[in-house]
Amino acid sequence: MGASFFSERGLGKTAEIAFEQLVEEARFDFGHAGYTGTIAEKTEFKMIECPKGWDPEDWIEEDEALAQVEDKWGPAGCIDLGGGEWLFFGFASS
Repeated sequence: MGASFFSERGLGKTAEIAFEQLVEEARFDFGHAGYTGTIAEKTEFKMIECPKGWDPEDWIEEDEALAQVEDKWGPAGCIDLGGGEWLFFGFASS
């Protein structure tokens, strides 16, 4: 099986709240059977800081960012966008 790249923006008082909501929504939309290639496959995330001067949406497609989340079985990456908005990204089994 392969892996697919995903990126999702979520809102929440904390990253944990936003992550749980996004995972729940993806599991509802894509099922619980696995191999959806979405955030539904993730059980955890790690905080990653976007370098100054970069737009987070652009930076997550750069090799430096992708290397931090390349394991489709590992945690998603999370960037704090401020104001209770979070950007989750990574690879998921598909």
